[in-house]
Amino acid sequence: MTSEERRAFGARVAGLREARGLTQKQLAAEIGRTASWLSQVERGIQPVNRLDVLRLLADGLGVSVQELRADAPAQGPAEGPAVELSNDLDQARLVISGHAVPEVLLDAAEPSPASLEEIQRAVDRVWELTHANEFAELSALLGPLVPRIERAARTAPPSERGTAWGLLSRTYQALSSAFVRQGEADAAWVAADRAIRAAEQSGNTLDVFASVFRLSQAFVRLKHLDQAEHSATTALNALERHYTQTAVAPEALSVMGALHLALALIHARAGDRPRAREEMERAREVAGRLGEDRNDFNLEFGPTNVEIQTVSIAVELGDAGEAIEVGTELDTSALSLERRARLNMDLGRAYAQRRQVGEALGSLLAAEELSPDLVHTHVAARDTIRELLLLAGRTAPPELKELADRADARP
Repeated sequence: MTSEERRAFGARVAGLREARGLTQKQLAAEIGRTASWLSQVERGIQPVNRLDVLRLLADGLGVSVQELRADAPAQGPAEGPAVELSNDLDQARLVISGHAVPEVLLDAAEPSPASLEEIQRAVDRVWELTHANEFAELSALLGPLVPRIERAARTAPPSERGTAWGLLSRTYQALSSAFVRQGEADAAWVAADRAIRAAEQSGNTLDVFASVFRLSQAFVRLKHLDQAEHSATTALNALERHYTQTAVAPEALSVMGALHLALALIHARAGDRPRAREEMERAREVAGRLGEDRNDFNLEFGPTNVEIQTVSIAVELGDAGEAIEVGTELDTSALSLERRARLNMDLGRAYAQRRQVGEALGSLLAAEELSPDLVHTHVAARDTIRELLLLAGRTAPPELKELADRADARP
């Protein structure tokens, strides 16, 4: 978008908002943004180039995406970066739009030719791509894969159906996680809900609770903190009541610890420092009982991930010094690229809170090297880049300006 196009777009947003009788504060609350962000959009300062954000804004205004921005469907190399209206998970979003295999409902006796071994390898690949934030390839893989597993879960021999339902749950969990990272919280909610149902059909109880963890993440992204707290708390309470009477398997500890981390984030987002700290201590205690870094249910829970979350929670609470002290001492080499990149991104946010532009830029570039998509699409990363540009002003280093261009994060 040029500055003239941004002003015209902002004027259109303001006109549609006023036609609905909404204040900036009311519309911002409805779409989960700040009034300051919306004000910048309407004044032509803040561009809206991502399709998911444009869709969110259009829904809040009660109009179609095309009515809000006529060139929304267009996307081609000749148009350049001004029309960046695409989302790497668009194909995956279509997969969850309606029933995946409606023909099975009409002919359930049709035998499934699926090989569960092949599907297992494909699901493993789904999680590799999710952890690496390779969303375009992930979306392309899921297009044909989800209907295939949905069909297998319903038509495979009875002895194999539980396994097929479990693979389907883990696929939807990956999809929910990816949607959260891309800011598509509504789609993440749908995917998590389907993961819960598939897990229950599989007979693997802990997969149900891992899916609830994904659901709580979707609620956090939606800023529905009460729903996020309710889903995580009820699941955690049930687990803890059950495992006071039975031996605690490592897999159960992983799920319990992940839910404590989810609650810590929820309380931090709500500004409840004591409860956020309390949940972090509980997660640390569970990690101590676990005694090692594991990846049960692709949760990556363990002592190292607890400390990574400590950094993230400290940043959320504005405790930049603690975040830097903890984060710079961590060895994350055994964790996924996503976890390692997330730590560097959070360190960049912490340094920005302390107005240390050089250190913040170095951390963000390190995160980008590990996972470009995370830095280019994550709301917090983009906000931090804009903040650094404002802090540096005319003395902003070329590397920072180039990073802002790659992430479309110019003020």
